Amino acid sequence: MIDRYTLPRMKAIWDLRRKYEIWLEVELAACEACERNGEVPKGTARRIRKKARIDPERIAEIELVTKHDVIAFLESLAESVGPDARHLHKGLTSSDIVDTSLAVQMTQALDIILSDVQSLLAILKAKALEHRDTVMVGRSHGIHGEPISFGFKLAIWYEEMKRHLARLRAVRAEVAVGKLSGAMGTFAHQGPEVEEYVCKKLGLAPDPVSSQVVQRDRHAAYQTALALLAASIEKIATEIRHLQRTEVLEAEEFFSEGQKGSSAMPHKRNPIASENLCGLARVVRANSLAAMEDVALWHERDISHSSVERIIMPDSTILVDYMLVRITDLVKNLLVYPEAMKRNLELTGGLVYSQRLLLALIGKGAQRKEAYEAVQRNAMAAWKGGPPLEEGAGKDPFITKYLSRQEIARCFDPMYYLRHLGKIYRRVFGAAPAGKEKPGRR
Repeated sequence: MIDRYTLPRMKAIWDLRRKYEIWLEVELAACEACERNGEVPKGTARRIRKKARIDPERIAEIELVTKHDVIAFLESLAESVGPDARHLHKGLTSSDIVDTSLAVQMTQALDIILSDVQSLLAILKAKALEHRDTVMVGRSHGIHGEPISFGFKLAIWYEEMKRHLARLRAVRAEVAVGKLSGAMGTFAHQGPEVEEYVCKKLGLAPDPVSSQVVQRDRHAAYQTALALLAASIEKIATEIRHLQRTEVLEAEEFFSEGQKGSSAMPHKRNPIASENLCGLARVVRANSLAAMEDVALWHERDISHSSVERIIMPDSTILVDYMLVRITDLVKNLLVYPEAMKRNLELTGGLVYSQRLLLALIGKGAQRKEAYEAVQRNAMAAWKGGPPLEEGAGKDPFITKYLSRQEIARCFDPMYYLRHLGKIYRRVFGAAPAGKEKPGRR
C-alpha cells in the first residue's frame, strides 16, 4: 500500500547505499578542506573519489568483526582506495560523519514533505473555493449548532496546513546543521575551517557548538513537527469518517470501480483511507516521543539515540510522505453531497436558528431571560415532535409581541450565517474569493 502512494525518491534517501554515499561525500569534503590547509597532498580527494567503491555487503561483513559501522565503512573504502585512504577521517570522530550525513538526509526528506504540503494546500484551496457557499450544519459536541459552509470547514484545514508549512520550514533550518568538531566537540585535531568548508559544500550550516554529537533537541523538534502534521491529517480524516457515517452521509471517500468494502457485506463502502491515516498518525506521534527520549544523553554523548533514530527517521518521513499524498488524493476525489447537507440542516425543524431568533427578540427590546425562555420553550416543543421552531414562534404571544411573521422568517435564512465569509476568505487566501457575496436576509 505504501509503495502505491509514497514517492520513490523518499525511500531512496534512506537506502543503505545512499547513506554510505553521503558518508563518502562528507569524508571527501573533509579531505578537500585538509588539502586547502596543506595538511593533505593536493589531488588526494580526487584520487580517492575515482577509486572509491561502496559495497554495502562488504561493509556488513567487516562490521560483523569490528562491531562498528563507521570503522567498517572506512576499512571497506581502504580496500578499493589503497594508501590514500589514510588521509580520510583525519582528526574526526564517527559522529562527525554520521550526524552531518543524517542532517543531509533529514533536510532532503523534509524538502519532499514540504512539496507534499504545498500540493495539499492547492487542493484544499480549490475545494474551499468550490464549496464556499455549500451550506451545511455546524456541530459542536457532535450536536447541531448553527449553519456553516463546507468551504468554511476546508478553509480552516487550509489555514492549519499553512501553519505546518511555516513550522516545517523553520524546523528545516534547525536540523540543517553539520558538525566536524571532533571527539569531544572542541576541534582538538582539526580547526573549525574544515567544518565550515564541509558544511557549506553540503548546504548545511556549522553547528555553533556541539559535543561529540549534534544536540538532539533539534531532532526532537523535527519529529514533533512531523507528529503535529500527522495529527492534523488525522483531524481531517476523522472529520471525513464522521461525515461518511450512514446517518450523516454528507461526504464520502471516492469508491472506485471494482472496490470492495467487506468480505461479508457486499453493500459496504467504508472510509478505509481515513481510518488508515488515523492509525498511521499514532505511529508518527509515538516516534516523536522516542525522539524526545533521545535528548538526554550521558555527558558529551552516548549511543542510546542511534538505534532509535535508525528506525524513527526513515519511518516517520516515509509515513508522513505517504499520508500527505494519500490525504491529498482523498480530498481531491472526495464525494460531496450538498442535498444531504441541506437535509441534515433541516433535520431538527429549525432549532439551529434559535440564537438568531433570540437576538432578534433582544434587538426589539425583549429582556434576555424572558426571550431565552420563549425561544427555548418553542425549541423543546419542536424537539419533542411538535411544530417546527419557525411555526411555533409565529404562534407564541410573547415572540409575536416583538416580531412580525416576516421578521421571524428572516431569522431562519441560512445564508445570513455566511455573510462574512468573503472577509474570512480574504484573510485566509489573500485574494478575492470566487463566487458572489451573499449577505443573506436581515
